[in-house]
Amino acid sequence: MKVIAINGSPRKDFSTAALLKQAISGAESVGAEVEIIHLYDYAYRGCTSCFACKRKENAGSGHCAMRDGLSPILEKVMACDVLLLGSPIYYSDVTGMMRSFMERLLFMNMTYDNPMRTAPGKNISSAFFFTMNLPKEGEHYGMPLFEQNSRSLALLGGTTEYLASFDTYQFDDYSKYAAGIFDVAQKERIRTEQWPLDCRRAYEIGARLASK
Repeated sequence: MKVIAINGSPRKDFSTAALLKQAISGAESVGAEVEIIHLYDYAYRGCTSCFACKRKENAGSGHCAMRDGLSPILEKVMACDVLLLGSPIYYSDVTGMMRSFMERLLFMNMTYDNPMRTAPGKNISSAFFFTMNLPKEGEHYGMPLFEQNSRSLALLGGTTEYLASFDTYQFDDYSKYAAGIFDVAQKERIRTEQWPLDCRRAYEIGARLASK
């Protein structure tokens, strides 16, 4: 069982990456082979609408004609059994690097045939981990975003699910920043009480998907 984790955050050791690492640990606990990839380490672009993947000889092949830093990552994803994605929420969406990754991955895996077909081969199960400053009370505002991004991964043929972690830290020390809109005491409570539960859920998701 091969598991690929894609970190769409520019930080490798903060909240988003921490949830992905928990999910990876869960997958490892059931014997999976795992790898984490940090998108901000690579130079690439989003889809350029070249439509090479829509030509009749290529349609539904699951390959992108563009060659750049993302190319070997896409090949690894198409060879894996479980895909774990993580992104902080920036301006009501995933990061630009994650969006460009998803454009390339998903567009090459669908055709314009009627009925629409997806890339052949084995199914890839997936989970999406979101982190954000949004407090839990505002979850309904983010729900369409979470569900839309998760549902789009169904193009890979497997089951999909997501975990949203709210009121996460942006800084280690809020006293150093002009950030008076935040209730630091509340964030500390969330970090102490809810964050361990989110980490445990991430671990369980990784173990569960890698066991299927």
